[in-house]
Amino acid sequence: MARVAIVTGASRGIGRATAIRLARDFSAIVLVARSPESLRNTADLVMSTGADALVVARDLREPQAAAAVVAATLERFNRIDAVACIAGAVPQQDLFDLTDEQWEEGLALKFHSARRLTIAAWEALKVSRGSVAITSGTSALTPKASLAAVGTINAAILALAKTFADRGIKDGVQVNSILPGSVMTDRRRSMLKGYATANGLSLEAATERFAAEVGIARYGRPEDIANAIAFLFSPESQWLMGTALRVDGGETKVI
Repeated sequence: MARVAIVTGASRGIGRATAIRLARDFSAIVLVARSPESLRNTADLVMSTGADALVVARDLREPQAAAAVVAATLERFNRIDAVACIAGAVPQQDLFDLTDEQWEEGLALKFHSARRLTIAAWEALKVSRGSVAITSGTSALTPKASLAAVGTINAAILALAKTFADRGIKDGVQVNSILPGSVMTDRRRSMLKGYATANGLSLEAATERFAAEVGIARYGRPEDIANAIAFLFSPESQWLMGTALRVDGGETKVI
């Protein structure tokens, strides 16, 4: 049976890795992000696996974008089986340095985009008895003043996913969240380069020191998170509902 998955943030990093990984399990992947050029690169990689790909270049901060993504998906494929909400870089600023505009931007791109897209896709997911995975982060469990918006918004996403899961019990839609730890993305590479320069270290030495400081053997790869999302969309995970799946190499020292 043909199955269709929507992946946001699909132009790079975890989103791109997830789109490519899901192409092994789904017949079509709908790729959503702001950059049409980067999305087309992802689409080529998806189609090289034999799956179909639909590029929908939209800014998910816009209130009507989620509905437009769902409309384009249903027009092309007439069904939705899974939604992976991955878009959303939250400003990494101290609690007292964050402006109202930065709070609003972080909420719009990560929290509200996931909320709107899940609601927009819900009726189609009820028909397919589909699944949703919403990306949060381990900072939801260990908030810090230096990363105030990151931890706060990620914690809100955990509650959002639980709330959707509660409705999903009745409607037959599976909803879970996923909490990546320290993953080596372009954004983290940029941060590590700054750290290396500030401390007079090579990039390799800075990477090793930072990994040791957070208590992990290595940084995660985008594929590590993509594989976990694929599991959440697989038959083997069908009794997981409202679960917050932590994928962090042991970084988070909480029970």
